[in-house]
Amino acid sequence: MSEHQSKNSRILNIYVRLCSGFAVSKVTEARRFGVDERTIQRDIDDIRSFLLERGSGDTGDSQEIVYDRYEGGFVMRGGKSSLMSNSEILAVSKILLDSRAFTKKEICVILDKMIAGCVPEKNLKVVSALIANEKYHYIAPRHGKELNDLLWDIGMDIREHRRIEFKYKKMSKNHKALVYIVEPVGLLFSEYYFYLNAFICETDENGEFIHKYQYPAIFRLDRISGRVDTKSRFSVIYSSRFEEGEYRKRIQFMFAGELLKVRFKYYGLSADAVLDRLPTARVIESTEEYQLIEAEVYGKGIVMWILSQGKMVEVLKPESLRNEIKEQLLDLLKYYE
Repeated sequence: MSEHQSKNSRILNIYVRLCSGFAVSKVTEARRFGVDERTIQRDIDDIRSFLLERGSGDTGDSQEIVYDRYEGGFVMRGGKSSLMSNSEILAVSKILLDSRAFTKKEICVILDKMIAGCVPEKNLKVVSALIANEKYHYIAPRHGKELNDLLWDIGMDIREHRRIEFKYKKMSKNHKALVYIVEPVGLLFSEYYFYLNAFICETDENGEFIHKYQYPAIFRLDRISGRVDTKSRFSVIYSSRFEEGEYRKRIQFMFAGELLKVRFKYYGLSADAVLDRLPTARVIESTEEYQLIEAEVYGKGIVMWILSQGKMVEVLKPESLRNEIKEQLLDLLKYYE
């Protein structure tokens, strides 16, 4: 290898180590490459010049090489790194593990790739060790299905406005699979499971596809099988398109249904938990005894949440929901008589 090639290889090696989060010691690097410390200092100065030129543009992505006494060497500082920090990767890993959304094989592969691709090399073992115990004791969802490919396929169906057909097993005693033709419009995750939002289709007297309901149905992805592209497309009017984010604010426990405006009294100590659980909720009146809250929700999933709050919540409107809560409480009381 020529002297020029040797210099380039040495500088690149040092640069990669700096980018990986390692501290570069002149003494160590001089011994490793068989050169004197002044040569390593010139290499570091060359890298500094490169970073200075790179940071002089409009990107604002400025980085610099500084000496860190604690690390005992030169380190790279600054810049808008596209990599996640140690604390960020740890937080996301904990959330993924707690979601229990994937099989054990899937979650281990995802976490290993994420950590290897984002964490500075010198901290790989530390971050891996912090989540090793939770990976070992991870409990996968009982359906045991790997859903990554189906997630992607349906994501592309949504993007390309493809009308699809599949078999679906509802929660029922006979477990019989039904066949649906749907127009997929959104993917959501909630309470351990992935869900598809889609308009169920049927045909009119002219053989044209129409929506069976005015609102999208909700299908749990692990209960879908035999997905087929019907080779037909549906159009989406931009102004009335389905927006997952807005829908997610108003849906509870993935129970579909019409939009309701709910008003209730909350007798708890702090309404923050309510406002976090129901993103559309707002406090319209506060007294020493209760807070009056109003929210928009889809479907009857709200019933489950209200019953989970016990005596802290009293529904005022709509009257139909208030009566349904009464009936369920009376039915529940029969178990304890």
